[in-house]
Amino acid sequence: MNIRSSGILMHITSLPSPYGIGTFGKEAYEFVDFLVKAGQKYWQLLPIGTTSYGDSPYQSFSAFAGNPYFIDFEILTKEGFLIKSDYDNLDFGNNPEKVEYEKIFLYKFPVLKIAFERAKGKYDDEIETFRSENTAWIEDYALYMAIKTKFDLVSWQKWDEDIKLRKENTLEKYKLELKEEIDYWVFLQFLFFKQYFELKKYANDNGIKIIGDIPIYVAEDSADTWANSEIFLLDEEKKPTVVSGCPPDAFSATGQLWGNPIYNWELLDKQGYKWWIERIKASNKLYDVTRIDHFRGFESYWEIPYGDETAINGRWVKGPGNKLFNAIKDALGDIEIIAEDLGFLTQEVINFRIASGYPGMKVLQFAFDTREESDYLPHNYDKNCVVYTGTHDNETVNGWLKNTKKSDVDFAVRYLKLSDEEGYNWGFIRAALSSVGDLAIAQMQDYLGLGDEGRMNIPSTLGGNWQWRIKKEALTVKLAEKICEVTKLYGR
Repeated sequence: MNIRSSGILMHITSLPSPYGIGTFGKEAYEFVDFLVKAGQKYWQLLPIGTTSYGDSPYQSFSAFAGNPYFIDFEILTKEGFLIKSDYDNLDFGNNPEKVEYEKIFLYKFPVLKIAFERAKGKYDDEIETFRSENTAWIEDYALYMAIKTKFDLVSWQKWDEDIKLRKENTLEKYKLELKEEIDYWVFLQFLFFKQYFELKKYANDNGIKIIGDIPIYVAEDSADTWANSEIFLLDEEKKPTVVSGCPPDAFSATGQLWGNPIYNWELLDKQGYKWWIERIKASNKLYDVTRIDHFRGFESYWEIPYGDETAINGRWVKGPGNKLFNAIKDALGDIEIIAEDLGFLTQEVINFRIASGYPGMKVLQFAFDTREESDYLPHNYDKNCVVYTGTHDNETVNGWLKNTKKSDVDFAVRYLKLSDEEGYNWGFIRAALSSVGDLAIAQMQDYLGLGDEGRMNIPSTLGGNWQWRIKKEALTVKLAEKICEVTKLYGR
């Protein structure tokens, strides 16, 4: 990342597809071709794990497993495991610009079950190899999903006591009883990684690197928390004693209550941070660069009593700091990481990020607060940073310009010399690309000049998020050429 370059942020879900949601199919390969024509070097994704209630990629059933929604039907058809009539007349949603997750959930898994039945005996050796290479997580995940299906998808916290507490005899009983369902969930993971790595190879072979994203925390309702409960701060009944969030600030009087379990950092330290090393190792295999969300939480994190309805009563607690990342470097060597160092930053957090050596993030939308000088103004950047027009949690540039107070917009117009003729969104893109930061990333929505309709997520809200999809006809040769021209102009 220390070579001057640029990329585009767009999640897999946002790719065009006739089946309701983006996949690892031909549209993903065509997007790689678009990135090449546009002179880009990076494709940034959001987390690609199995999503749960609320459809957020930051709340997954596993820190290691992939999302079966991304498995492509047409690839399975070419391989002989599906036929068009298995899926062609199903209702995956009629809006090409929005993912309808309920329909994807209802209709995609039954089709994948058909593929599982037809594929029996075809990939046995490859699946056994896959299982042996992923023993650290695959068996626990597949068992967890099989039991979750048996118990009508309720959280493991509501399972029968014997399996909730993972009593040995009960585990063995369910492994026998649910063998077919366990094999199905393993099969889905095998397909996911097979299709993903074929796409990644195509991208890498064409000079495009993948930036992936991992949340700092895992979901309470996840295979990780169920199978590795000792590394989280849980009580004897496996309920969290404290959960994650953010303190009250100018944007939220009650703070943000995320609700994820907090790590037992003392025990993880004694274990040599084995679980985290495995997680980063898996991420490094998946991605060329890993962005770690809420990186400041490794220095200090906001800890909220379990059961509270807001984040007001939380407190700051010291995290493992660079002791964790030194252990990761000792085990895995140098790994390319982007530190998401946004939010409330103390000098200790800044020093921690600098000591890690990882580039932090600069978001242009945060730069133009007229009340104070901002570190996000381009004249304050150093080279070791990644510059964004905005992230998945931000408005699009045009949405920001529409909804932000006039004095801040006027400041942006003066500072960036924004032009109606070119489009203010392009002025923001030019600012990111022309900055000294080694890497510049823009959301695809900003290149398209979309407004609020293109926003990916509104933090601390449930419903209506993670739905945006790009129209296939939007990825034109003319747009690719324009992106390429401005990219080359600024030496990226």
